[in-house]
Amino acid sequence: MAAIDRFFAQSHSLPALPEVAQKLMETFGREDVSLVELAELIAQDPALAARVLKLANSARYASRGRVAHLPDAAALIGLDALRGLAITVCLSNAFPRPPGFDRLRFWCQNLATAGHARTLARLLGEDPGLAEVAGLILRSGQLLMLMTSPGQVSLVESMAGAPDSIFELERTHFGCSHAEVSAELAARWHMPLPLVDALFTAGHPIVAEPFSRSGALLRLASVLADAGHDGLDRLDAARIAQGPLLARLKLTPETLATQLQPHDRLVAAAAEFAA
Repeated sequence: MAAIDRFFAQSHSLPALPEVAQKLMETFGREDVSLVELAELIAQDPALAARVLKLANSARYASRGRVAHLPDAAALIGLDALRGLAITVCLSNAFPRPPGFDRLRFWCQNLATAGHARTLARLLGEDPGLAEVAGLILRSGQLLMLMTSPGQVSLVESMAGAPDSIFELERTHFGCSHAEVSAELAARWHMPLPLVDALFTAGHPIVAEPFSRSGALLRLASVLADAGHDGLDRLDAARIAQGPLLARLKLTPETLATQLQPHDRLVAAAAEFAA
């Protein structure tokens, strides 16, 4: 735990999760949540509502029709997508902007990881909405690490080549990976315990006891996102970097090949969040 503590020593500088995001997170696991309730929560923050409406009309959703009002956007994109979109906007405002940080790359990786996590969760019978949000938060630990130790983070990133290699490099140089740091941040944000567990076990899923399917799919989603960003074959990258994890989840590259969304589609809105 000491390795993680260093990134939280200055608690006053930690990003704060907006109140609306906290209320949206509380709707996970509730069977009675409705589109009307979510739209009303989002409408409590006019700036958030305006951005959600703008993004609902972006390339990611535009093929479903254009909308001028938040309730119409809710009906168009659905409950899970609306909640995920609103939480993403909240996170984009909450995450800090340390000097020298490639915010566009960060959001490309976030959105790709979130999209793959949602797909894998559906395949594995896990909660797709919760998996998507975990994917959005997985790399937030990198920001806290960069704020505390910019030189070391730059060194580690320069050494990382193959998809998924950053985790072991971070563990060697920091004593923990960004996944564990993200889990601690999520815990301090009072996010749902299943989400915190998924983030924490994603750091080393194959040895986690008990085995966490949500953490395993999150790590696999991260590999797929890394490979997509680098223009590599995503299935080959998953097989090479996390073959044992694929086997443990009983997933085959052939199964994944029929389910994965194109990388370009997953990251279509990245510039909007990076702005």
